[in-house]
Amino acid sequence: RPFNIRMVRETADSTTDQLQNRTLWSSYTEIIDVKQCYPNTAIVGLQVDAEQFGGQQMTVNYHIRGRIIQVPSNYDPEKRTYSGIWDGSLKPAYSNNPAWCLWDMLTHPRYGMGKRLGAADVDKWALYAIGQYCDQMVPDGFGGTEPRMTFNAYLAQQRKAWDVLSDFCSAMRCMPVWNGQTLTFVQDRPSDVVWPYTNSDVVVDDNGVGFRYSFSALKDRHTAVEVNYTDPQNGWQTSTELVEDPEAILRYGRNLLKMDAFGCTSRGQAHRAGLWVIKTELLETQTVDFTLGSQGLRHTPGDIIEICDNDYAGTLTGGRILAIDAASRTLTLDREVTLPETGTSTVNLINGSGKPVSVDITAHPAPDRIQVSPLPDGVETYGVWGLKMPGLRRRLFRCVAIRENTDGTFAVTAVQHVPEKEAIVDNGARFEPQSGTLNSVIPPAVQHLTVEVSAADSQYLALAKWDTPRVVKGVRFSLRLTSGSGENSRLLTTAITAGTEHRFSGLPPGEYTLTVRAINSYGRQGEPATTTFRINAPAAPAGVELTPGYFQITAVPRLAVYDPTVQFEFWFSEAKIADAAQVETSARYLGTGSQWSVSGPHIKPGKDFWFYVRSVNLVGKSAFVEASG
Repeated sequence: RPFNIRMVRETADSTTDQLQNRTLWSSYTEIIDVKQCYPNTAIVGLQVDAEQFGGQQMTVNYHIRGRIIQVPSNYDPEKRTYSGIWDGSLKPAYSNNPAWCLWDMLTHPRYGMGKRLGAADVDKWALYAIGQYCDQMVPDGFGGTEPRMTFNAYLAQQRKAWDVLSDFCSAMRCMPVWNGQTLTFVQDRPSDVVWPYTNSDVVVDDNGVGFRYSFSALKDRHTAVEVNYTDPQNGWQTSTELVEDPEAILRYGRNLLKMDAFGCTSRGQAHRAGLWVIKTELLETQTVDFTLGSQGLRHTPGDIIEICDNDYAGTLTGGRILAIDAASRTLTLDREVTLPETGTSTVNLINGSGKPVSVDITAHPAPDRIQVSPLPDGVETYGVWGLKMPGLRRRLFRCVAIRENTDGTFAVTAVQHVPEKEAIVDNGARFEPQSGTLNSVIPPAVQHLTVEVSAADSQYLALAKWDTPRVVKGVRFSLRLTSGSGENSRLLTTAITAGTEHRFSGLPPGEYTLTVRAINSYGRQGEPATTTFRINAPAAPAGVELTPGYFQITAVPRLAVYDPTVQFEFWFSEAKIADAAQVETSARYLGTGSQWSVSGPHIKPGKDFWFYVRSVNLVGKSAFVEASG
């Protein structure tokens, strides 16, 4: 209802010019005592004494958990475990799993993209698999374990939806992909090969090229990364984690990248994020482009495919099946193949479900025929085959783009995929990189160099064997054999061979050093491998240990330096032999071995017995060593 307000000045009027008597009405304020509502807002009230802060404005920080979001109904966000098979339903719960934080951002109508994307427009099944991957426990760098990826971030300002989506995906090593029906996500993690593509599948251009390759620039291969993350140990301020690859720095130089780990509050996760960037840029440097007919397209963006390019590999690695003999499990191929003499070769075939299956090759009866075990069900004539040999790495790629051309064909772009990268980044594993081609110009390193000494026709032979971590076409091996050591070393012989073994004959007794290194077709030499061996009579045992038993005594000789080529001769006597030259005539010969036991009623307690032991090998015998007990 209306009301009147009357204001009266009680002081008398002023009689001086220093004070005006005029009074003006300015405004009035109504104070209404009501309880306000703050929807979707966390309100905190705090009353403090201003004198405690010297009258200055105080700053208050809060440790918040964040929103209650939708998570799978079979998911326990506290224990990060999944029970049973998910039926697709969701439940409200707190979780810092980045997959379900992303789901909340995409489907929430207030702060997210829920007004433009519905729940049916987002592939929650892909997010379910990504969420499980993020919850797997990995080393945290301090002797414990932690989830592979967590997400703790707050959105303080409005930004473009694509930028926010990219930041969310960067925390999970994934990328968003629109597959034509839903928004799905492809994560950089090991997965099964969807389809192998060979030279017979692709469209050849005017230059006769089917697969076109490109490589990343040297400036894009970073060897050190500074990762900024929110550090709980630093008062939730930003800290920087430096990640380096010393071997890459020696090879390429120091190339630094600075990055922000969005939503990261773990030093271990920040380190893995930086290491993932380094290993991705150093290991996955190759991109392939090719064109397929509409009937040959068997994958979608994000799938892992295998490229069996005969031209790149330098040997025949893929093609089509011309005939199938199910009884003998023999396949007739559309081209002749060459299999290595050592190691197990496998072939990838397409089964009745349209999935590639790897089976062993058990026989090679003809240049264009192979026998496999087992023969997968549903293998058809003119189906694709891809060969995997011990010396060649499988060339795996992840599809990143598919474009439809005007002539009805499809252009595919894929980047190199190294499945070992996960173990390298998350568990610190080390792998020897294997080449995917025989046409390499870098000579391989020599490894596993061994020498076996034997005797034949009154002369000594030395058989050297070695192998290499990868196969290079046209490579040869240079061998250098020297005798003696130090200043007394002299060159005995050199040799060049294309195989991985070589025999030296007519060697006199002595100490030898063998050096082997690879040489490519241009004369460039690889890293050498060196080993030493001796052709000498063995050293005498350093001692003989006698162990008494029940009417038994066992002799175990020991060498000062272990030599696997040395055995021991055992002689036994019930009386001491003063002259070692009389052992063979006075003692009883027991045999040769690594140890020997003598038993019987004549082995009586309180009586001493004598063993005479000497070392033997192909070259000769040592002096006797006496032991009694």
